[in-house]
Amino acid sequence: MALTIRPASRADAGIIFKFVNDLAVYEKLAHEVVATEADFERDLFNDAPKAFCEIAEWDGEPAGIALWFYTYSTFAGHHGIWLEDLFVDPALRGKGIGKALLVELAQRCVRENLGRFEWWVLDWNEPSIAFYKSQGGVMEDGWTKVRVDGAALTALAQSVK
Repeated sequence: MALTIRPASRADAGIIFKFVNDLAVYEKLAHEVVATEADFERDLFNDAPKAFCEIAEWDGEPAGIALWFYTYSTFAGHHGIWLEDLFVDPALRGKGIGKALLVELAQRCVRENLGRFEWWVLDWNEPSIAFYKSQGGVMEDGWTKVRVDGAALTALAQSVK
């Protein structure tokens, strides 16, 4: 059994779309997915992408993804990586695929002198929380996620400065 991790290519847009949808189903958030395969193709594979994806393959077949982008910490004075989605095919879990994807991005952080590697995990997702803790992840209390989208985003954008 062979595991490889490689950067995603334009031909992988459909695989990325499938895994993102599979993740949404697992997280009970499928109703929130409005992205299309064309969105991933457009945004990840243009001349100046702002998001990136690694593909894990098990015996040459797609097994998982890590979709990520760069962040910047004003306190640390360094860029970092934000892991937006990590997903491994449920039939292939327990084979080190998720860890290999995390290691790939951690190595990028070290190579590029990035100060942070961060992501969200749903508070009810005990298997993922245990996995992330086993990899050295620390759950941060005291921070609340803030989001402005939809009509509220439009209203804010139209506000007087």
